[in-house]
Amino acid sequence: MDSRFTLTPNPRRGSRPHQRGHSNSHRESAPTADGGTPTPHGRGDAADSTATPDTNRWLQAMAANPNHSRWYAERWVKIQATGRDIFGEARLADAMAPRQADILDLGSGTGRVGGYLARAGHRVVGVDLDPYLVNVARHDWPEAEWIVGNIATASLTDASGNPRLFDLAISSGNVFTFLARSERRPALRNLALHLKPNGVGLVGFGAGRGYAFSDFFDDAAATGLAPRFRFGTWQLGAPGDDFLVAVLVRA
Repeated sequence: MDSRFTLTPNPRRGSRPHQRGHSNSHRESAPTADGGTPTPHGRGDAADSTATPDTNRWLQAMAANPNHSRWYAERWVKIQATGRDIFGEARLADAMAPRQADILDLGSGTGRVGGYLARAGHRVVGVDLDPYLVNVARHDWPEAEWIVGNIATASLTDASGNPRLFDLAISSGNVFTFLARSERRPALRNLALHLKPNGVGLVGFGAGRGYAFSDFFDDAAATGLAPRFRFGTWQLGAPGDDFLVAVLVRA
């Protein structure tokens, strides 16, 4: 194991890797706007107001606070320890996918969504640009494949060099609102590239995070994706102004 990590108790598996050092983050956690799975503001408000439209806000947060990723991972452990449900998005994806599906988790973080789906019998590949969170996912959810990479540029190919194709691609936890503006369309284009002909994309994020829902749908259309359904919660609530869950297909 990497010498930067030590093992501390984990309610899921008994232990998990954590980087040495003290997390001094002042940010708190709160429920998501959709009233479903609680999301620590580490994925919601990681960067401060100095972020520019072409700044990747997660990279900015990592640069501003070296302990940010550790804090984010620990917040999920604490939330789960309270007994709160943290798998709402994964259950929806599981219901939408065929059995033993190929699933791509974009912005996979600690593996919360993709790991659940892997244990449900799916073949899961998760991609996240944060090496610390990917290490946590590899430790906690070894059933899935976890890759360090930016979802806007990551290239997933098979042995023949062709794009790996998936029945479902999911991006939850406000991931798309953390992308730099210049990364949004490449990320959606990458999502479309890796879908099987009848595959679906599932993307969710909250309002007020610098990415208007209308802009998201414009970007999706420009990258070969069409909306099949739109909901306002991960529980398939009616569309609203505060949260978006979009089901996308290749146009």
